[in-house]
Amino acid sequence: MNESTTLPARPRQTAGFALAPLNRLRDEIDHLFEDFGFARPPRSLFALDSGPALNPAMELASTENGYDLSVELPGLEEKDIDIEVADGVLTVSGEKREESEKKERGYLVSERRYGSFRRQLTLPADVDPETIAATFRNGVLTLSMKKDQQTANRTKKIKIG
Repeated sequence: MNESTTLPARPRQTAGFALAPLNRLRDEIDHLFEDFGFARPPRSLFALDSGPALNPAMELASTENGYDLSVELPGLEEKDIDIEVADGVLTVSGEKREESEKKERGYLVSERRYGSFRRQLTLPADVDPETIAATFRNGVLTLSMKKDQQTANRTKKIKIG
C-alpha cells in the first residue's frame, strides 16, 4: 500500500523567527503611542502594573509675537519641575512623589510611588531663548517665548556658480 503524506518537504520556520518582523512593527507602534502620551500596554502576563507612565502632554501654539508651550503636570509642585534650554532644545523634567498611610482596624497600609519624566522639544529657529518666561498654575506649566526679530536678517541666499 502506498501512503502519501501531506508533510512539507522542508521544515517550517518556528513562530519566533516568522514573527520577528511583526515584533519590530509592534515596537514601532508602541513608540508612537509613547510619543503621544499613552502608556505602553504590558507585554507579558507577569508584568506588574506600575501605574500610568509619566509622560506629560505638551502643546505648542504659535502667536503673533512668539510661541506658547503648555505642559500638563497634574499633582506636581513648582519645586518638582526643572526647565533648561541648551543648543535650541528645551528640556522640561521633574519628579513626582506620592506617599500615603492609612490606619484602620489595627492595620497599617503604607504606599509610596515615585516617577520621573523628561520631555524635550526642539525650539523653532526664530525663538529668542533669552525671552522665555514660565508660569505654573493648577497643574499646567506655561512657557511664553518671543520671536527673535533678527532671524530674517541672519538668512542668506547662496548662489551656485
